[in-house]
Amino acid sequence: MKSFFITSLMLTLLFAAPLQAQEFPEADKSPMDIAMFRAQDKSPLIRVIYSRPSKNDRVVFGELQPYGEVWRTGANESTEIKLYQDMMIGDKKVKAGTYTLFTIPGEKEWTVILNKDNDTWGAYGYKKERDMVRITTPVRKADKIIESFSMAFQPSEGGADMLMGWDNTYVQVPFTTTM
Repeated sequence: MKSFFITSLMLTLLFAAPLQAQEFPEADKSPMDIAMFRAQDKSPLIRVIYSRPSKNDRVVFGELQPYGEVWRTGANESTEIKLYQDMMIGDKKVKAGTYTLFTIPGEKEWTVILNKDNDTWGAYGYKKERDMVRITTPVRKADKIIESFSMAFQPSEGGADMLMGWDNTYVQVPFTTTM
């Protein structure tokens, strides 16, 4: 009798519970991506986590992203860069760790910033006094339009160049190992 009661109760609860469809949010219009650079032994040296906004027939630099203003360097959350060992960025030494990557795009050069604050949204809470490194790098013209903001690494003498490109523009940031 007890097992009949438990079975009846279980069936009643199962069929009496309202059936609900699962709802998931729409896909992000600026999907997250990762760029990674590894040493020859395959150990990680640099990792960048960023979101990829799209051009969508807009003029990006100078209009969508005004010149001279701090940019989160992507979309959504601020871009995160992790150095797995001490490195030189341009002529500045930076200790291994996780930083936020901001940029200030200009017509002829960009200022590239590594900032101590982490887990920030956009550039709204950006604090200049938390900057670890600021370097400038010249603007280059891309061979073809880059529809979605993209980051990649290419090997260079003693390290890698980080490429950041969108629309008809890209910049190259030199990273070298300190060992």
